[in-house]
Amino acid sequence: MTQSELRALRRRLRSARRALGEAEARAHSSAIVARLEGLRESRAARRIAWYIAADGEPDLSSLRGGLLATGRRWYLPVLRGHAKGRLWFMRQHVDEPMRPNRYGIPEPARRRNRFQPLHALDLILLPLVGFDARCNRMGMGAGFYDRSLAPLRLRQHWRRPLLIGVAHECQRVERIDARPWDVPLDAVVTEVAVYRRTRSTD
Repeated sequence: MTQSELRALRRRLRSARRALGEAEARAHSSAIVARLEGLRESRAARRIAWYIAADGEPDLSSLRGGLLATGRRWYLPVLRGHAKGRLWFMRQHVDEPMRPNRYGIPEPARRRNRFQPLHALDLILLPLVGFDARCNRMGMGAGFYDRSLAPLRLRQHWRRPLLIGVAHECQRVERIDARPWDVPLDAVVTEVAVYRRTRSTD
């Protein structure tokens, strides 16, 4: 697929998720959260990175007050000012001050000594623009997650963190050709299914 075709596909998939009505999008998010709460990987995780929804992404905010609320630490991706194009994962406390980053996405305002190394996280829930049933992911195109998760391509003797993509079913495509720098997801959760890298649905 050419770069122009990739850009066109991204535009189409972003438009599809933004076109969902408010009630439908809310129902999708509730179904996704319920599926996440039922996953053994989620129940076993104690340090979980998630995201603040934007641009039609499924809203995971109810996870913080649901079945996974007790005994867990929560982290958000934040832009790294001194490492262009990469993300930190920062501890987030309930009701703490937030501030928008340059893309308008809220991030924790207080930053001192609260960053978590990638290998110390148990689970990362990450948004995506498109995916296929083999759990290949298409992002926004800026490469923030690809660069930030790059060390995971080299791991041999450890599994953390697990990577679970979150999307609406309308974002699934027939095939995404993985590139050398792509980090494959362990699973993708939508409102209708859980797709796993080792098998199609669960």
